[in-house]
Amino acid sequence: MRIYTRGGDQGKTGLIGGVRRYKDDARVEAYGSVDEAGAFIGLAVSQLDAGRDADIMDLLIAAQQRLWDVGADLAAANPENYAYRTPADAAAELEPHIDRYNEESEQVTKFVLRGGVQPSAGLHAACTVVRRAERRVVSLMQQESIHPPTLQYLNRLSDLLFVLARTVNARANKSDIVYQNSTDVFRN
Repeated sequence: MRIYTRGGDQGKTGLIGGVRRYKDDARVEAYGSVDEAGAFIGLAVSQLDAGRDADIMDLLIAAQQRLWDVGADLAAANPENYAYRTPADAAAELEPHIDRYNEESEQVTKFVLRGGVQPSAGLHAACTVVRRAERRVVSLMQQESIHPPTLQYLNRLSDLLFVLARTVNARANKSDIVYQNSTDVFRN
């Protein structure tokens, strides 16, 4: 297989369904940001302790798999001829994990500075990239229709990554650093 096709040399790329769009098109920006989010999750996985954090690694690799589905769904320019891959309950499937891992950290009431031990910082960075992907999908949905579970999944995935970053810090006995000027923002 040849990696280069020269098809994008004029600034356009092919979407699922054969449509060609400019590489800065809202749809391309959306699925490109999802691809970037998956790469940042992969970077975070590489920083985790395989012994202590194997459960988190497995969860994150599953999230990367799901992000390929999300990206494919966003790359489908002709939804009437496409079978979506992201299930309606994809976001809901993350919620038990969010609840479970949230229990491993101290209760948070204020904004948390992103950082801590290196794997936690990596997860925080991945969280912000997922949030950017979510913003790109919101921009896209103001112009064209999207498959709603893609946006819902990204929203919930960013929550999961935030919780996992805090969990990794807790497992490493590293306290979160709260934003000094924060009022109480998280409540039960």
